[in-house]
Amino acid sequence: MLYYLFEFIEQKFQFPGATLFQFISFRASLAIILSLIFSLIFGRRIIELLRLNQIGESIRDLGLEGQKEKIGTPTMGGIIIILGTLIPVFLLAKLDNIYIILLIITTISMGAIGLVDDYIKIFRKDKGGLQGKFKVIGQIFLGAFVGVVLFFHPEVTVKEEIRISGKENPIKIHEVFTEEKKSMLTTIPIIKDNAFDYSNLVTWISPSMKSYTWLVFIPIVIFIISAVSNGANLTDGIDGLAAGSSAIIVLALGVFAWVSGNLIFSDYLNIMYIPKVGEVVIFVAAFSGALIGFLWFNTYPATVFMGDTGSLTIGAIIAVIALIVRKELLIPLLCGIFVIENLSVVLQVGYFKYTKRKRGKGKRIFRMSPLHHHYQKKGYHESKIVTRFWIVGIILAVLSIVTLKIR
Repeated sequence: MLYYLFEFIEQKFQFPGATLFQFISFRASLAIILSLIFSLIFGRRIIELLRLNQIGESIRDLGLEGQKEKIGTPTMGGIIIILGTLIPVFLLAKLDNIYIILLIITTISMGAIGLVDDYIKIFRKDKGGLQGKFKVIGQIFLGAFVGVVLFFHPEVTVKEEIRISGKENPIKIHEVFTEEKKSMLTTIPIIKDNAFDYSNLVTWISPSMKSYTWLVFIPIVIFIISAVSNGANLTDGIDGLAAGSSAIIVLALGVFAWVSGNLIFSDYLNIMYIPKVGEVVIFVAAFSGALIGFLWFNTYPATVFMGDTGSLTIGAIIAVIALIVRKELLIPLLCGIFVIENLSVVLQVGYFKYTKRKRGKGKRIFRMSPLHHHYQKKGYHESKIVTRFWIVGIILAVLSIVTLKIR
């Protein structure tokens, strides 16, 4: 809203300094400052409100050290992250930008699902929370919506280089220009010609099938959002792990949004230029600030947990940002922490069931899953586990950014 206010002031009164709000870098800086201030100041008040209303975590007895001390710690702290993100976005972002609209809807919808889940756990005293099938249905609906918007909305475009050959010499380039157009192109990391068109998944059958690309694209979007959201949810098991890992991932995605939305940088790096995607940097800045502010209260020993209100939401947001900047194929590397945590559960459950069926007694690969609990069982203090996971996350984020130039 402030963007439109200062745009009006600049046009009407030529007020000095009003043009600052035209710059993404200035608004992004304000967004991260505002989100940090909100999270640190109002976050404390929200935690006190949760404590007064006895919205505390009920801990399952997993035989882990320090587990009993966490009983009663306020949960639903994801509200701090959601509000700390949305308030600066509403104030500073262009609210008519399709990508900002998409991210706001993602935040509110997944936040609502997580809130219902936490409500059932706390007030209905049902440790299982919202039934898994309802979470999946919510993720499917969100994924379908995001997929439809990204595929069909006319403002979701890329700029492609068009080369026109001369009539006399077809080999010689006569003219080069860029054209903004609808495209299902995405980026394959490391490969030299790294542009991949989703339509190739159906046009090998027949070129006329191109208009049916959405039948493949939308299920892929649903899978990505569900996988990353559940991965973040599983990672949220010890103090500071999910929030810190997510902040690292989001900051890396902010770099991708910055360069993809800047014509000069995208041309220099020879990457896809995506019109209007630069505005996503404002959302990323606000989201990063909210995560870091929340981390102030969530580091060991945590005074608040994010609950499913936060974990499901941050995973979905990360997935949607990756899809927007067309770096979703980098998710296995960039979100490696989430992938490993998810994979550890799948392997543990799968191997246990397999050995039980074959030998009559189930065996485990890890002492406990997700993976962070395995290290807790081995005697590592949770603060050491979290710090080392953060270090791995930083390495993966740097490697992901490096792929911009590795071909």
